Amino acid sequence: MAASLLRLSRPRRALLPLSALRLPLSTQPLPQPQEPSPSPTRGLPAFLSFLAAAAAAAAAGGTTATVAFCDSDGRDHRVGGKESTELVVRGERKRVPQDFVDELASFLGENLTVDLEERSFHGTPQNSFHKSVNVPDVVVFPKSQDEVRRIVMACNKYEVPIVPYGGATSIEGHTLAPHGGVCIDMSSMKNIKSLHIEDMDVVVEPGVGWIELNEYLKPHGLFFPLDPGPGATIGGMCATRCSGSLAARYGTMRDNVINLQAVLPNGDVVKTGSRARKSAAGYDLARLIIGSEGTLGVITEVTLRLQKLPSHSVVAMCNFQTIKDAADVAIATMLSGIQVSRVELLDEVQIRAINLANGKSLPEVPTLMFEFIGTEAYALEQTLLVQKIAAEHHGSDFVFVEEPNAKEELWKIRKEALWAGFAMKPDHEAMITDVCVPLSRLAECISVSKRLLDASPLTCLVIAHAGDGNFHTIILFEPSQEDQRQEAERLNHFMVHTALSMEGTCTGEHGVGTGKMKYLEKELGIESLRTMKRIKAALDPNNIMNPGKLIPPHVCI
Repeated sequence: MAASLLRLSRPRRALLPLSALRLPLSTQPLPQPQEPSPSPTRGLPAFLSFLAAAAAAAAAGGTTATVAFCDSDGRDHRVGGKESTELVVRGERKRVPQDFVDELASFLGENLTVDLEERSFHGTPQNSFHKSVNVPDVVVFPKSQDEVRRIVMACNKYEVPIVPYGGATSIEGHTLAPHGGVCIDMSSMKNIKSLHIEDMDVVVEPGVGWIELNEYLKPHGLFFPLDPGPGATIGGMCATRCSGSLAARYGTMRDNVINLQAVLPNGDVVKTGSRARKSAAGYDLARLIIGSEGTLGVITEVTLRLQKLPSHSVVAMCNFQTIKDAADVAIATMLSGIQVSRVELLDEVQIRAINLANGKSLPEVPTLMFEFIGTEAYALEQTLLVQKIAAEHHGSDFVFVEEPNAKEELWKIRKEALWAGFAMKPDHEAMITDVCVPLSRLAECISVSKRLLDASPLTCLVIAHAGDGNFHTIILFEPSQEDQRQEAERLNHFMVHTALSMEGTCTGEHGVGTGKMKYLEKELGIESLRTMKRIKAALDPNNIMNPGKLIPPHVCI
C-alpha cells in the first residue's frame, strides 16, 4: 500500500493561471533536448511521406520493399533495441508552439499546467528504474471524453507527442516522455457511469481505481476480479493488459473487458462493441487496444465484466524446503482440477524481508499461499485436497483459516511482500521484472533463475502468481553504482531468455513500455513486429501516440 498512499496523499499543485501559460519557458528550463536531424519531409505526416517514397520507388521501376517507415534519425535507436542495456531513454524533442498551448487553454482553462515540478513529476515513474532525458512540456487534466478528443486533435494538428497517464503504477517506463509533448492525466475522469446488477457489468471512466471500484460494488454483492498494484486505474490496467493474483481463476484484463471506447489519433471516437457478453461481429478491436500501452489511442470508457462475491473463502499457507517443491505443488494443484482462486509463491528471501519489516517470525523457507472460494463445504473440501498434495511434495506446517480477521492477517503477508522487500534496503532502487512460462515449465524456470539470483551479490526476492506460470523478481541495487546496475540488468536478461527458451514470454503482466522492447523480436519474430508497426502507422501516421514505446525502434516497414 505504501506506493499508492504516497501517490494518493500528494495534493495536486495549484495550476497556473492562464496568463502564465506562455512559451518559451525561459524560467522553467527543461533537460537539454537532443537536436532533431533536418528532414526534407519535416511537417508532412509520416504516412504521407511513406506513400510519397513508395510512389517514387514505383515510378523508378523499384518496389516498396526498399522504403523504410522507421523512427526519425534523430532518435537513439539503441534504447529499447536488441541487446540494449541503456536505461535512460533518449528522444527527439521539439518545443511545442505557443499557438498549440493557447488552443488547449481555450477549452481546458486551468486544467492545464506548464509548471516544471508538475511536469517533472509526471515524467518520472514512481515505481520504475527507467528514466528519460526529457519530461512533458504540458500536463492536462481532461474531465470528459470530448475534452480528450479535442486535446488529441490539437496534438495531431501540431504533431505533438501524447503520453496517456493513469495511476502511475506501471513499471516498464510506459509513462516516460522521451520526446516531450503532452501528458494526458486521466485522474479527473473517475465516474462510475452505470451499474447493471442483473447483467453483472459496470461502465466506468478510465480514472477509476480498481480498489475504489470494488468498494463501490461490495454492497451489491459484486466485485471486479483483477488486483494489480494498489493505485492502478482501469484505463492503465487496460493499456498494459494487466492481471494479478486472481488471474489463475478469472483471467487477465482482456478476459474481463466487454467493450471500451477510445479516442484515436485523428480524434475519432471508436466503440469496440455492445454490452452483450459475447459477439462475433467484426474485428475484436477491444483486444487490439487492450495491451497497446497508449500507442493507438486514449481509452475514455470501459465496460467491465463483474463476478459475484464468494459466499465463503479459506486462506491457507504451507512451507517447503526448496522452491522447486513449492512450484511443483502449484502445478499439481492446477492439474488436479481444484478451482483455486489464488496460488502465490514467496521465496525465503521474501519471507525474511516480511519478518524484518513486520517483526514476524515466519520460517524463512519457500512458502505457498492459497485462497479457496465457494460454499463453506466446497472450500474446505478443496483445502484438504491441496493439503494432501502438499504433503506428497514435502510440504510442512500447512495451516488454513476461515475466520475473517484471521484470513486478513494471513493474507496481509502477501499483500505487504513488495513493500517489505523495498524496506530491506531503502536506499536502493528496485529492478522489478516479470516473466511467464507454460505452467508445466514453472518449477524448472524458477529453479534455474533462482540459482543465478542466489549466486549474485545483489539482494533478490522472488514472488510468483504460481497458478498461471507468472513470476516476479525484485532486484535491489545501488543506483549510483554502475556495476550493480549492470548486474541487475544481467540477472533480468538471464531470466527473460530462460523464459523465452521455455516457450514463455518476457512479461506476463507488467507490459513492454521501453524496458522489454529489446526482447520482442526474439519472442514474436520480426514479421509480427512489422505487422504491429503497420497497424500503428495506419492509425497513427504522425506517430503522436506514446512514441518510443512497445514497438522496438529498429523495426521498419
